[in-house]
Amino acid sequence: MKKIQEANLSVEIQPTQLSIFNEEKEYTENLSLKDKFYKILSGNLDFHSEFSGYASHNFHSFPAKFPPQLPRIFIEELTQNGDRVLDPMNGSGTTVLEAILHDRIGIGFDIDPLAILISKIKTTTFDEKELRKQLYYLIERVRESLKTEKKQILAELQDYERETKDFIDYWFLPETQIELQALIREINKIPDLEHKQFFKVAFSGIIIKKSGSVSMALDLAHTRPHLAKIVKNEQGEVIFGKNLKDNPTGFSVKTQRSPIEEFEKKSLSNIKSIFKSMGKKIPAFVSFGNAQQLPLQDNSVDLIVTSPPYASNAIDYMRAHKFSLVWFGYPIGKLSEKRRTYIGSDYVTDYEFLDLPFLPRKIISELQKVNSKKSQALYRYYVEIQTAIREMYRVLRPGKPAVIVVGNSILSGVDAQVAECLTEIGQNAGLELVRINIRQLDRNKRMLPAGNKINLESQIQQRMHEEYVIGFLKPED
Repeated sequence: MKKIQEANLSVEIQPTQLSIFNEEKEYTENLSLKDKFYKILSGNLDFHSEFSGYASHNFHSFPAKFPPQLPRIFIEELTQNGDRVLDPMNGSGTTVLEAILHDRIGIGFDIDPLAILISKIKTTTFDEKELRKQLYYLIERVRESLKTEKKQILAELQDYERETKDFIDYWFLPETQIELQALIREINKIPDLEHKQFFKVAFSGIIIKKSGSVSMALDLAHTRPHLAKIVKNEQGEVIFGKNLKDNPTGFSVKTQRSPIEEFEKKSLSNIKSIFKSMGKKIPAFVSFGNAQQLPLQDNSVDLIVTSPPYASNAIDYMRAHKFSLVWFGYPIGKLSEKRRTYIGSDYVTDYEFLDLPFLPRKIISELQKVNSKKSQALYRYYVEIQTAIREMYRVLRPGKPAVIVVGNSILSGVDAQVAECLTEIGQNAGLELVRINIRQLDRNKRMLPAGNKINLESQIQQRMHEEYVIGFLKPED
């Protein structure tokens, strides 16, 4: 009789059971990479019961972020220590963080400034004592400035260009603006760049969040913000709007919190998170970059795990991100221009349309009959995704896998068949399809702009209760 022990748990295993156990282990180890890949893609990839807030994954809210267990299973099973793992549409850096947590080289590119900032800080090593010391000094300076430099702070608020100031005035109460300006001016004085960026992420985290944001926006973390009808202070007094008789459930009511207090709590939470689980790491490489033109050599990465945006701006990242970015010095007008460059944007003026495989062209043609503008947006989306997938093929080593996690879209009643179209685009680019898995979204965790209850009359809800995990392999030479 042999015994396997883990912590305080002992499990009795009969010799015959042990033999079967060893045979299964040996069988798994002897599988080819393609067979292992297929086996993973045939399993349950929902991860609904898994805890996803470990390490620095909970640093900042981010819409449509896949669970860290999803890239982790492919990283653990299909790569070795020191291998290069790429996410060309990096988002908040889930894939890159998982790569470095497992001693792989994580590489991520994105064109969204807030996404890059969050990813860099999630994957940076800090000295805990130094951060805490910096935080307490920062809070002390902010409180002191509110006593002695309030006129200067008010003057600085008037220095924002007109369109940006109108945006700030609409979404932030006057007292909130003063505290936020006092915070960001002191954060900007921090001499160490990484410390400055760490506290900018915490600052953004109190604005863009599921609930309790210091703005007057509701549903901000889901990228579909709307103004609260009533805002109360912590004593329950109405400080914005008026009591509504037809609002008994309070869904349009917010309690306003002090940005300084929320910032301190968020900073301490992030400090605790990053040092609780991360341990030593291989440095990550996170940078601004376009998935359609990757600054990488041919045949240089061992695994790609990425999640392209939804088609036709179904999830509008910039709509939420600008709430923080305006405080970092980005004018509203410039952010609107930048939004047009994102994959999935519905901006199609002066855009070059290239050839596509049969199925995407067929879907676009069907959509053209009912909504010309939407068909052009979908055309642009598939052309840009095609270019990005061709870049993935170029940088991927022969015999190595690529995982694309994508949601579907229903546009003007037409099923965009995103997974099927991306499969055809991938195969047309030279990739071999291994398998497609459908994973059910955990709507209590996956931040999407739709309710938990399925409403088949809602086009948004029709496409956001499941997503497709497409497994490709680059053929050997």
